[in-house]
Amino acid sequence: MNQLRALSPYGHWFLRLALGSVFLYHGLTKFPVLGGMAEMMGMPVFMVGLLAALETIGGLFVLLGGAGWDWMTRLGGLLIVPIMLGAIFMVHLQHGWNSVNMGTGNMGRGMEFQFTLLMIALYFLVVGNPSGTARE
Repeated sequence: MNQLRALSPYGHWFLRLALGSVFLYHGLTKFPVLGGMAEMMGMPVFMVGLLAALETIGGLFVLLGGAGWDWMTRLGGLLIVPIMLGAIFMVHLQHGWNSVNMGTGNMGRGMEFQFTLLMIALYFLVVGNPSGTARE
């Protein structure tokens, strides 16, 4: 157990890599197809571009904040929280909890994945960087 305890100051990287990689991927892949995404989502192209930018910056800030910039970690979480609330309330809530299509008929459109991402983003917003890793 002492070996694992010695690694605990680095445990935040598991959450950072999970959240940051998802948001970098989803943000960056929207830019080349803004028009199609806007049409599919029923939103103006400007809004989808803004969404892509916020997803990308949020993911990047959560990752880069791990180098010690507490403000960057918290801001990354702050940028992601409203995105996930929008995704949950505008799209996924109506399909219930189940995100894995296991015969429920919702085709995997539930909100469990989005809720998990929201909780991780809230963690980074509230907690920031672990003590001892923050830069001024």
